[in-house]
Amino acid sequence: MTATTRLPDRVRPADRPVPVPEPPVFRRDVQGLRALAVLLLVGWHVGVAGLSGGAVGLDLFFVISGFVLTAGAFRELRLNGRLSLRRFYARRTTRLVPAATLVVLGSLAAAWHWMPPADRAPVSADAVAAATATMNVRLAMQDSVPVDVSPLQHFWPLSLLVQFCLVWPVLLIVVALAWARRGRPSVLSAALLLTVLSAASLALWLEAAANPWTVYGLPARFWEFGAGALIALGAQRLAGLPAPLAAALTWLGLGTVAAAVASGDPLVAVLGAGLTIAGGCARPSWGARRLLRLKPVQELGRVSFSWYLWHWPILVLAPHVLGRPLTTPIEVALVVAALVPAAMSVAAVENRIHLHRGLRLRPGRALALGGALTAATAGLALAVPHLPTARTTGPAAALAPAEVLASGRVTVPQLQRIIRDSVTTTVLPRDLTPALARASANAPRDGGCLVPAASRFVSDNIGRGCERHGDVTGRRIMVLFGDSHAQQWFPAVDTIARNRGWRLAVFTKADCGPALGQVDKAGSTVPYAECDQWRLRALNRIRQLRPAMVVMSARNRVAGPLNVEASAGPDQDWASAWAATVTRIKRAGALPVVIPDTPVTDFDVPRCLATRPDAVHKCHLDVFRSLFLPRQRIVRALVQAHGGRVVNSTAWFCTPTICPAVIGGTVVYRDDNHLTSAYAKQLAGVLDEALAE
Repeated sequence: MTATTRLPDRVRPADRPVPVPEPPVFRRDVQGLRALAVLLLVGWHVGVAGLSGGAVGLDLFFVISGFVLTAGAFRELRLNGRLSLRRFYARRTTRLVPAATLVVLGSLAAAWHWMPPADRAPVSADAVAAATATMNVRLAMQDSVPVDVSPLQHFWPLSLLVQFCLVWPVLLIVVALAWARRGRPSVLSAALLLTVLSAASLALWLEAAANPWTVYGLPARFWEFGAGALIALGAQRLAGLPAPLAAALTWLGLGTVAAAVASGDPLVAVLGAGLTIAGGCARPSWGARRLLRLKPVQELGRVSFSWYLWHWPILVLAPHVLGRPLTTPIEVALVVAALVPAAMSVAAVENRIHLHRGLRLRPGRALALGGALTAATAGLALAVPHLPTARTTGPAAALAPAEVLASGRVTVPQLQRIIRDSVTTTVLPRDLTPALARASANAPRDGGCLVPAASRFVSDNIGRGCERHGDVTGRRIMVLFGDSHAQQWFPAVDTIARNRGWRLAVFTKADCGPALGQVDKAGSTVPYAECDQWRLRALNRIRQLRPAMVVMSARNRVAGPLNVEASAGPDQDWASAWAATVTRIKRAGALPVVIPDTPVTDFDVPRCLATRPDAVHKCHLDVFRSLFLPRQRIVRALVQAHGGRVVNSTAWFCTPTICPAVIGGTVVYRDDNHLTSAYAKQLAGVLDEALAE
C-alpha cells in the first residue's frame, strides 16, 4: 500500500474545505482520564490500600488509545479525503519510540551494573522485546505469569498499542474509503467492521480467560481498543447529546470506573471509560470534565506515559541498588520520585522530537529515526550479557540470601545455611519472590506440557512443542518425565539443558507418574487407564529419541500400585515399580535419574503466610509428616541397584526436622504440594551439580 491513500477521483471531495466536526483530536477530559489510568496502575504496583483492582488502569489505557488514534485518523480522512499512512506511523514513532528507548537503555545499564550476572540474559531478551514491540508475544509464549520480575516486562501494553497502530489504520482506509459516498468516508462501514472485530475479540477473551494469549495477545484485547474507536467514529453524533444527559454519562462513567477498581473487572472498566469519553463529546459544563480538567490532573496526564515507563524499572532495580527489600512507604516514595525523570523525559526527549518541525514535515526522517533507535537498542541489548561484570563482590556466602539464590549458582552448603536461618524467621519479609499475591499462580512456563487426565497419547505433548525446550539446536537430549511433581522441576531442568547445550523433551501428564504401577483416578476407585496407556507410549517415545538422560519425579501415593498381586507393602511395591521404569530407560541407552518427591502438607502455604505474616514459623512443614522418608530409602536402594541414580534433594528444602515455607525471601510452595517456579529455578545450580555427579 502506498504511503498516502486517496479517494477515487469520482468521489474526491470538492475544492472547498470539508467542515471538521467536533470534538477535536485533543481532549482535556481524555487527558485527565489518562492520568487516572496511570495513577491506578502505579498505585496497584506498590500495593496501595484500596487499589487491589488497579490493574484495570490498563483497560482504561486501551480504550483511550483506541479513541485517540481513531479520532485523529478519521478526522484526517474527513478533512482531506485521504490518510497518509507514512505520516500516521511517523507521528506514532516520534511519540513512542524515543521515550521508550531512553527507558530501555537506562534499565539495561542499571541491570548490568546492579543485578546478578545470571539475570542479564533474561533482561537482555526483555530489552529486545521491548524495543521491537513484541514484549506481549514474549510473555504469552512463556505460558504463565512471569516467574522472574523484569524491569522491562511492563512494556507489553505498549507492544499491544503499537500492533494496534499498525493494523487498524490500514483496515480503516480499506473499509471507510472503499464504501465512501459523496467524497466522504463511510462511518457506517467502518463502524460495522469495528463492531464485528470487537465482538469476535470479546468472545475470544471471554472463552479463553485462562490462556496467556488472552492476556497478552492483540486478538483477545482488540475489543478494548475497539470500544474507544467506536466512540471516536460516533463522536459527531455524540456531540449533539443534551447537556444534562451528557453530564450524567460522564459522572456515571467515573462511578463505573470506581466500581471496576473495586471488582477488578475489565469489562466494567471499559464500560466506565466509554461512558466518560462518550459523554464528554458534548462538553457538558457540569460533567466530569470539570474534575478531569483540573491543572494537577492535566499535568499528571501530560507525563503519564513517561511516568508509566519509568516507575516500574525503578521499583524492580531499587532493591538491588539499596541492597535490601523495599517497604511500602519506600516504594511509594520511589514512584513519586519517578515523576522527575518522567518530566525530564517529556521536556528533553518527547517534546523535542515529537514536535520537531523537520520531523513533522518529513515523515520519512521520523520513520528512519525510529528504525535506527530500535535497531541500536536491540543490538546493545544483545551485547549486554557478554559485557564484563560491572562490579566485583566477595564470596557468594557474604551476599544477601535472596541474591545468592537469585544467582542460580547457590551451592548445597550455602543453601543449607540459608535454610537454617529461614527456620528461625518469624516475620514475613516484605520483598518476597514471587509476591505473595502471585505465588499461587507461579507455575512452570512450559507451554502447557502437563497434558490433562483424559489424554492417552504422548502426541499431545509433542503437538504442544514439548520436545523443543532447552537448547533446540542441541544434539544431546534430556527428558523430563512424570506428573505435575516432575513438571514443577521444569524451570531448573530447562535452565540446565540450555546451559549444557542440550535439547529438552518434556513428557508430563496430570496425576500420572513414571513408575510402572497402576493407580486409580483422583477421587475415585476406577483404574486410571489413560495413565497406563500414556506412560507406555511415553516410554516408547523416549526409546525412539535415545536421550542421554531422563529426569523423573512423581507425587508419593499412600496406597500401593493396583496391579500388584502379592504385595510386599506400598513402599516396596512402589520401589519395584520405579525399578521397572529404570530398567526400561536403561535399555533405551539413557541414564535414569529419580528426584524424590518434594515436601507436601495439608494446608495451602501462600494462604497460611498471608494470614500469619507475623508468625511465619506456623506455616513451616514438619519433615516426618511431609516426606515419605522410609519409602525414599527403599526406592533409592532399588533404583540404584538397577543402574539408576537418585538425587538427594531433601537438604534443598529442610533441616533434619523443619522444611521452611519461605527460604531466603522466596516462597517455596505455591499450594499444599507443588513448588513455586521461582524456587525451583533457583535450585538449577544444585540440581546440575547433582546430575553431573
